[in-house]
Amino acid sequence: MTTRIVVVGAALFDDGRLLAARRSAPPELAGRWELPGGKVEPGERPEAALVRELSEELGVDAETVERVPGEWPLKPPYTLQVWTARLLPGSPRPHPLEDHDELRWLTPADIWTVAWLDQDVPAVRETLALLDARAR
Repeated sequence: MTTRIVVVGAALFDDGRLLAARRSAPPELAGRWELPGGKVEPGERPEAALVRELSEELGVDAETVERVPGEWPLKPPYTLQVWTARLLPGSPRPHPLEDHDELRWLTPADIWTVAWLDQDVPAVRETLALLDARAR
């Protein structure tokens, strides 16, 4: 039996905009957009992994807010879980440091103007549904 490996993604919001990151590697994913994040290391809590990954990939200080319901299969043995997150006061602005070559802050009207990775599309939809429900 293969052990499932959790990949955490950040629905990082600032002023009502969602951060999207364009992959620069590996070649088969380059040019497509995703929620930033990465693998949870053995013994690491998913929330801690997400904070670490955002620091490594984007150079920011962030905190998780809430888990987005659901999880989405990636290439076996990986599965994606998403948390909403926010920048901490005084955090540097995000910059693409690892595996990305461009970042964009997307308003709700702009969310679908980028070519999301197929596996991130349902996670982005669920994130938007969660935020819409919270706004009511």
